[in-house]
Amino acid sequence: MQVQEAIGSEHWNRVKKRLRAELGEDVFSSWFARVDLEDHSDGTVRLSVPTRFLKQWIQSHYNDQLVGLWKGECEGVHRIELTVRGAMRPRPIAPPAAKTLAAPKRPKVSGDTRLEGFTTSHPVVDAQAATAAVGVGRPDSSLEASRDVFQGAALDPKYTFETFVEGDSNGLALAAARQVASGSPVTFNPLYLHAAVGLGKTHLMQAVAAKVRGSGRKVLYLTAEHFMYRFVAALKAQSALAFKETLRTIDLLLIDDMQFLHGKQVQQEFCHTLNALIDGARQVIVAADRAPSELDTLDDRVRSRLSGGLVVGIQEPDFNLRRNILTTRVTQAQRTYSNFEVPEGVLDYVARHVVSSGRDLEGALNRLIAHNQLTNQPITQDMAEMTLRDLIRTSEPRRVKIEDIQRVVSKHYNVTKADLLSARRTRTIVRPRQIAMYLAKVMTPRSLPEIGRRFGNRDHTTVLHAVRKIEEMARTDTGLSQELELLKRMLDA
Repeated sequence: MQVQEAIGSEHWNRVKKRLRAELGEDVFSSWFARVDLEDHSDGTVRLSVPTRFLKQWIQSHYNDQLVGLWKGECEGVHRIELTVRGAMRPRPIAPPAAKTLAAPKRPKVSGDTRLEGFTTSHPVVDAQAATAAVGVGRPDSSLEASRDVFQGAALDPKYTFETFVEGDSNGLALAAARQVASGSPVTFNPLYLHAAVGLGKTHLMQAVAAKVRGSGRKVLYLTAEHFMYRFVAALKAQSALAFKETLRTIDLLLIDDMQFLHGKQVQQEFCHTLNALIDGARQVIVAADRAPSELDTLDDRVRSRLSGGLVVGIQEPDFNLRRNILTTRVTQAQRTYSNFEVPEGVLDYVARHVVSSGRDLEGALNRLIAHNQLTNQPITQDMAEMTLRDLIRTSEPRRVKIEDIQRVVSKHYNVTKADLLSARRTRTIVRPRQIAMYLAKVMTPRSLPEIGRRFGNRDHTTVLHAVRKIEEMARTDTGLSQELELLKRMLDA
């Protein structure tokens, strides 16, 4: 049995590696980071997840892909079984008096009811839904479910306006966030912040939420994933109407990580909520890792509504901002470690070479603090180079977007972007399209499914075929190989 478990664990690690490569880091982290292997026998792989919503989402959207990947590792696998960890918790025992009350029966619902993007068998999703399910006969169950909306996601106490370091790359976003938090009349709605990971959009969102909460106004901060959980839980608790009405009484709604909002019905409800709040002069702030026009998984109406307010991008920090971030964080660290000192030359070195994000800068500083406090060795240039060697990059490559690739390829091959996205199969269109897909795979962090969506909603297998085709041709066709290098230089320029 131990040998079988070890083999299953090795296979699962390889399956996860292939999943991460095919789906991209963002999608993999959202849906598979908390999936564990429980058992592997008799052609069935048993996986466990922490919530029923996660179980249903994976079953609806990734079951076939999981089965295919497992078959690639173990030919005998023909079925994936998902279970919820801790799902068999004992229910609370009702008081004796409750036995004399006839609780109304919940209408019987089919176990495979589909909710426009969700597959649900009507199990509870979280503690609130569990309470509603156990206490179906209580008249206030829907009210309790709606009150739970106001709890929102937890805020990090470190994320305040006082700890946010301003620079040229984030000044406009900071000014807009401060105006919203001040309670002045709504002038732009929604406020949409977009930036790559670690550049401060979540910091600003939570700073606004913390400031507004202190003013007595109703404020709700949620990630897109939490919004989905809450909405589906309300549907299952039969309190969707109360959930919607409660949402629309909020003074300030903040939704983070908008790129993870999936499901047609959830997006429709979000759009209705967005319209109701904006029409009622209530403020909405949304954050994502890219601009609304680039969120191809969103419904067109949602994208249009998000683009109708103030869209502000936060750029990568320049040297001066990185240096100021480090100085600020060192000052904060000295409140805890009074003997902690970092030479100016070391701060300059870190600011010059750790260039991707403020989060990486804080990680670098934390390493220096740990090394200093655990070894009692002073921080020097040599120590910093050794400790931070995996974070150091001599230069940050230009971030290439799929739109850039489509524009450059269209111009180079004298076709239109519409041609690249169309279903036309003529040679003059197919080859540039395959080249553009190949460049999108090798020059951007986007997953195969996302690249497919950006090229006319094509399947990820089409993208994979294009990538392999161009790779194979480039090995034998010197002219094509030179063209690809030329296009890469044009995109990097």
